[in-house]
Amino acid sequence: MAEHSRPFGVHSDGVALSGERAGAGPAVVLLHGLTATRRYVLMGSRLLERSGYEVVSYDARGHGHSAPAGMPSDYGYEHLARDLEAVLDGLGLERAILAGASMGAHTALRVALTDPERVTALGLITPAYDPSAAAAAQDGGSWQALAAGLRQGGVEGFLRAYDFSAVPDRWRGTVERVIRQRLSAHEHPQAVADALEVVPRSRPFATMAELAAVEVPAVVVGSRDDADPGHPLVLADRYAAALPGAQLVVEPQDSSPIAWQGGRLSRVLAELARRAGALAADHT
Repeated sequence: MAEHSRPFGVHSDGVALSGERAGAGPAVVLLHGLTATRRYVLMGSRLLERSGYEVVSYDARGHGHSAPAGMPSDYGYEHLARDLEAVLDGLGLERAILAGASMGAHTALRVALTDPERVTALGLITPAYDPSAAAAAQDGGSWQALAAGLRQGGVEGFLRAYDFSAVPDRWRGTVERVIRQRLSAHEHPQAVADALEVVPRSRPFATMAELAAVEVPAVVVGSRDDADPGHPLVLADRYAAALPGAQLVVEPQDSSPIAWQGGRLSRVLAELARRAGALAADHT
């Protein structure tokens, strides 16, 4: 852990969550994706805290240094959203900018829909949940295979079960290296396997039409499909279209995804935070 970071722990429904905070100013809470840890949102970038913001990050239940859920089934978005609110409450944050990747994006959006007064702005990074898709498309056999691979063979078992066929050769080495790093950072890999079986089946909201109720500034960070087919760009575009006033940001053609570049992603979130601050100032 970096010297500038201040560790914290909170409890949510009896689950101990591990996190850290750095910097001072308006709070930006980071939420990572499925199988990742808090390290894998801004990838170590300190630009936000140097820009006058307090950066809060924590490991989701069962991930990183956080404890497993009490029951293997308790990884749905209703639990993940309560964990996020427990972090806000535990740190005394009435409102915050929420920035989440994939699973973290869906968690942040659920809280924005169910408890909007807690949210100042939303940064949704590579969303993957499609409410219009059939249930089978959300919880297909690939997730079960990844969970089984992780249970039976650890990191190597997960990699054997991972479908690299859709990953271009030029990105495969990067993707494989990051997967190894991410999965090696978990204290409770069996809990991650539990989450792999539950999260893709969970529904953070029912329809895209619900997003029209979100009134805070928002940005959606998409990735082009040749680098990240698991997070379709067309879906990111749909999120941006459904959120009033949201901006869609995507990397130039043939560039690596913004979501993979902590510095570039931090600049996008810093601009979102400035928009939110300017809007708050206009209303005072």
